[in-house]
Amino acid sequence: MCELAPGHLRPARSVLLRQGDPATHVILLDSGSTLVTLSGAEGERTLLAVRGPGELLGELAVLDEKPRSATVIAAERCRVHLIPASSFLLFVEEHGLLAPLLRHAITRVRESEAVRLEFATADVPLRLAGALGRLVRAGSQASGEPSVRLTQVELSQMIGASRNAVGSAIKPWRERGWLETEAGGGLVIHDIHAIEQDARHTT
Repeated sequence: MCELAPGHLRPARSVLLRQGDPATHVILLDSGSTLVTLSGAEGERTLLAVRGPGELLGELAVLDEKPRSATVIAAERCRVHLIPASSFLLFVEEHGLLAPLLRHAITRVRESEAVRLEFATADVPLRLAGALGRLVRAGSQASGEPSVRLTQVELSQMIGASRNAVGSAIKPWRERGWLETEAGGGLVIHDIHAIEQDARHTT
């Protein structure tokens, strides 16, 4: 499928797909990680999922010819292939991929529902640890320790918490050396397992 369109590099925080836009193409994510978010009526954003290399993005809107149901944002620099809808649909038909794609889509919907339930019921440290864990596992670690290129404000928006609450959750993890903040506002994660365990034990 990569041969259907050339690869392009997109910077961190760039919008790859926008909620409500027409479904003119799908994206094949070659490297990097992305955030799948849902925007509410007041402009609030909710994190639905984190997607990593090898994932297809926006294919459901192309298959059912409906506008985009979510926004996809690059969580770090990504290499993507923008495949026109017509080329994608022909490829799916020629290779008998419709049924596998629909099964995969159902699995992803269930994952998104689990994330939304977590954000609706868990406290801030557990929600933040879950979001960081998904970002770390989906992201690129070519430069050594994993980095999360989102600011604390962006993280607070993603998990539906205040900036102060996110800062309070991060403070003990930073003091214990499990993460550190970067000058640009991102985070370097040294021990995601310790962060996740601490969040579970303190709830």
